[in-house]
Amino acid sequence: MAQALVGQLGGQPVLILPEGTLRQLGKDAQRNNIAAAKAIADAVRTTLGPKGMDKMLVDSIGDIVITNDGVTILEEMEVEHPAAKMMVEIAKAQNQEVGDGTTTSVIIAGELLKKAEELLDQDIHPTIIVRGYKLAKEEAIKHLEKISQPITLEDKDLLVKIALTAMSGKSIERASDALAKLAVEAVKSVAEVKNGKIVIDRDNIKRVKKHGASAEESELIKGIVIDKEVVHPQMPKIVKDAKIALLDVALEIKETETDAEIRITSPEQLQAFLDQERKMLKDMVEKIAEAKANVVICQKGIDDTAQHFLAKKGILAVRRVKKSDMEALAKATGGRIVTNLEDLSEQDLGYAKIVEEKKIGGEAMVFVKDCKDPKAVTILVRGSTEHIVDEVDRAIEDALGSVISALEVGKIVPGAGAAEVEAASAVRKFAQKFSGREQMAILAFADALEIIPKSLSENAGLDSIDILAELRSAHEKGEKNAGIDLEKGKVVDSIKMGVVEPLKIKTFAIKSATEAAEMILRIDDVITASKVERGGEKTPPTETPEESE
Repeated sequence: MAQALVGQLGGQPVLILPEGTLRQLGKDAQRNNIAAAKAIADAVRTTLGPKGMDKMLVDSIGDIVITNDGVTILEEMEVEHPAAKMMVEIAKAQNQEVGDGTTTSVIIAGELLKKAEELLDQDIHPTIIVRGYKLAKEEAIKHLEKISQPITLEDKDLLVKIALTAMSGKSIERASDALAKLAVEAVKSVAEVKNGKIVIDRDNIKRVKKHGASAEESELIKGIVIDKEVVHPQMPKIVKDAKIALLDVALEIKETETDAEIRITSPEQLQAFLDQERKMLKDMVEKIAEAKANVVICQKGIDDTAQHFLAKKGILAVRRVKKSDMEALAKATGGRIVTNLEDLSEQDLGYAKIVEEKKIGGEAMVFVKDCKDPKAVTILVRGSTEHIVDEVDRAIEDALGSVISALEVGKIVPGAGAAEVEAASAVRKFAQKFSGREQMAILAFADALEIIPKSLSENAGLDSIDILAELRSAHEKGEKNAGIDLEKGKVVDSIKMGVVEPLKIKTFAIKSATEAAEMILRIDDVITASKVERGGEKTPPTETPEESE
């Protein structure tokens, strides 16, 4: 049993932690944490690269996810171990910040810990390993920035190559060319230049998934797709040269704010009351017609009577549209969201060439298409089944993340393992400035970076030792773009081969992996509280065979 925290008082032990608390100290704690982190890295390692395999994840209610997207695998795995959870956090941070490179960051972190374990076995203190890793990380990032190349919005071919590299390995090889172009087109549409810097908000690219067609049929809509139908059967289903009123106001009779009672004593009074309600709704519709709107998109409800009047005027209307869709519509159509009908004027209307209701995958949706210079667009993601459409969506998400990261930083590096080997080579040269144990930690960092080309070649069924030796010698000769052609099993110039990645993916992966490894290495004491059962009684955690001995 691992020891609980115990004090000594006059020869009498004093229990400080409650009974059933587990405690692991020193090397035991480190080894346990490192083993858990390595297990997570090994779980995703086979998915890396264009030849990576997929994982099938089945949850407790039998739902299936088939993917080779690192962050999706780790999120679906429902990890319990605290050190393993830290590895999952790396993937999530990488996904949020960059949008791609999640598997890379987790594999590097796992390998850094594996190399650290070898150093711990040689009695090198964790603090020295952490210091060596920190120095090596800074050198690797500095060198990657030195070898990076600039990229701008005009380099369309390069941007498509970045998107293709991000999507490689996903099970959509046939459609990847078309999807890469879609991703680049979407990013270019919403990109804005502010103070000389390219700014892209990923939320301005909406993705709508619908199964029932092949991945090649995915399309970019220069506007917004609303998952709603037209409210009235008599309304037009298609409007060309649409002038769109975006309303954040209900086309209904409001309830009074205060408690009010209306006493009606005769049928004539009732009729007058109903006529007045009808007139108020008619006036609302007249106000919309006066502003020359022929499409109404409303965030709130539309009364049945108001629907009837709108239909008579030939106005297409959609109700109860999400706030996020309303904001996207304002950016796409150039319209202004109006909160008071009295303020509605022709200047507030948005424009789209076509607004139409179409049935996609058996569901009616409203398409607001062909807007002038839209700053929000939609990618309609298609796939033959739900599982395939989910994987196509994840591939597009990675491609968008990569292209956005490349443009925001404005720099790219060679892919296919070239960047990692080049960084490792620079770190080895840097290690010569140091001596003793620190140098060993820096060299271990360089070795750990080479896990990426090693995994790429192993996943493609190639001999990783031969490939790695060939790569190292090419980089030592100054061929900084030398990467692996996984089809031919040869070392080639990866930029000429068209395998390029954003600098941000690599630097962020190295940073987050190193920081997570450092944090795990610094832990020398794990105190696990005893579990509490429903009855309120504490149950001691189950012992592993090693602990009970």
